[in-house]
Amino acid sequence: MIPWLPPDPVFPPVTTALAEPNGLLAAGGDLSPGRLIAAYRLGIFPWYAAGEPMLWWSPDPRMVLFPTEFRISRSLRRTLHRGDYEVRLDTAFDAVVAACAGTPRDGQAGTWITPEMQAAYGRLHELGHAHCVAAWIDGKLAGGLYGVALGRVFYGESMFTRRTDASKIALAHLCEHLRRLEFGIIDCQMETAHLASLGARPIPRSEFTTLLRRFATADFDSPGRWRADAVADAFRIHR
Repeated sequence: MIPWLPPDPVFPPVTTALAEPNGLLAAGGDLSPGRLIAAYRLGIFPWYAAGEPMLWWSPDPRMVLFPTEFRISRSLRRTLHRGDYEVRLDTAFDAVVAACAGTPRDGQAGTWITPEMQAAYGRLHELGHAHCVAAWIDGKLAGGLYGVALGRVFYGESMFTRRTDASKIALAHLCEHLRRLEFGIIDCQMETAHLASLGARPIPRSEFTTLLRRFATADFDSPGRWRADAVADAFRIHR
């Protein structure tokens, strides 16, 4: 039995999360900015389908990507070298989230990015805590990702691609942008083979929470829109 959250934005200890299903911690609550920010600082995130109660998770192990460990394949390196794309930060947040919501996922009949979730992360974006990275090819939105930045931790939520390597282009530029800002980790939440192929790896939840105490502190917070062209010259080092 998992606890039902009270009206205040407080959570049970992550060590009380279930082992099966892995990481299920609590139910109920809301998606207010205050609750979401409190959850992410503790390494907790909402994940549920339409028609289900609001569910909160803290899996063990936790999939993370250290920005300096992003793995660039030969084909992606060629794509980055050609540079026949444009990457923009925080200029199409609603479109990126909607595209992520509309992308079919293996083994999933629908999406967890419900209209309620889209509105909640839109509010975080307005407050300067949620960000997107979008890749444009031939003038069209080709791929991207979005997530939440608190302190020096980026909590990745979802990504999509409509052209070959477009989401990887966005992730590559995100890693370079975060490296410049001295971010410590990217939270990838759940382990997948795709994320592992890009350099992400699982770590024990205890290690993850230790990293959060180091990097997710409010002392490092700098909410606000990222400059749209902040990644314009991000890959000179790779060319």
